[in-house]
Amino acid sequence: MPELPEVEVVRRGLERWVAHRSVGEVEVLHPRAVRRHLAGAEDFAHRLEGHRVGTPSRRGKYLWLPLEDTGEAVLAHLGMSGQLLVRPHQAPTEKHLRIRVRFTDALGTELRFVDQRTFGGLSLHETGPDGLPDVIAHIARDPLDPLFDDEAFHQALRRKRTTIKRALLDQSLISGVGNIYADEALWRARVHYERPTAAFTRPRTAELLAHVRDVMNAALAVGGTSFDSLYVNVNGESGYFDRSLDAYGREGLPCRRCATPMRRRPWMNRSSYYCPKCQRPPRPSGAPAA
Repeated sequence: MPELPEVEVVRRGLERWVAHRSVGEVEVLHPRAVRRHLAGAEDFAHRLEGHRVGTPSRRGKYLWLPLEDTGEAVLAHLGMSGQLLVRPHQAPTEKHLRIRVRFTDALGTELRFVDQRTFGGLSLHETGPDGLPDVIAHIARDPLDPLFDDEAFHQALRRKRTTIKRALLDQSLISGVGNIYADEALWRARVHYERPTAAFTRPRTAELLAHVRDVMNAALAVGGTSFDSLYVNVNGESGYFDRSLDAYGREGLPCRRCATPMRRRPWMNRSSYYCPKCQRPPRPSGAPAA
């Protein structure tokens, strides 16, 4: 599933190619693509047509297109395989095209929502005073947001009484971090994924946040992480950060720091990748120090 860097790459593409264009016609080709819009496909299309798209916005993994004159926004759920593509009108129709949005101008391009697995979709929602769609008002700011509060995050970690990777994936604490970038940041910080959050000091939290930001900015610089053709930017191009991964997907390969073979462990229906030497597991409660 796309994480913050991948979603931000898509947002930037939409800002360039879709912002400030007026919607002419909306065609919903598969009902599941608008299942979160409870009023149905016809209502979704009718309420978009004739309105002008504002500057695309993002919080964490969530992306939306505000409508400039309505106080509403189109929220995009990319799911496992959702793609927002900008294509010429005459481009061949994708096999898994679900929604087509045409504009009233003469630029010759349209917005297409393509989704092979149909887990994603588009839906229309009211926005609050801050422009945030009401259904994601509970989502925390992400670490690249200038208003992200490092001290508040540290205090939340201390109160949460959980383990650090669970906390990093908790979108009510910090948004945008998923399995890939959590493993990458924890490797860089030399922190085991099961380290209790209650033991984190302010300097340790600050160090981890710095690594989270560094790895996300590095991924942004090369277009995000693409393991297959399902994640692409609006022009259909893949990202290249998978070539720079230090932890995720490297089971059995030597750690880039100490050459110890990397390990993978099942974790919450996912996998965690780590170095058993650089990222020592926490001692069980009550165990004596080594």
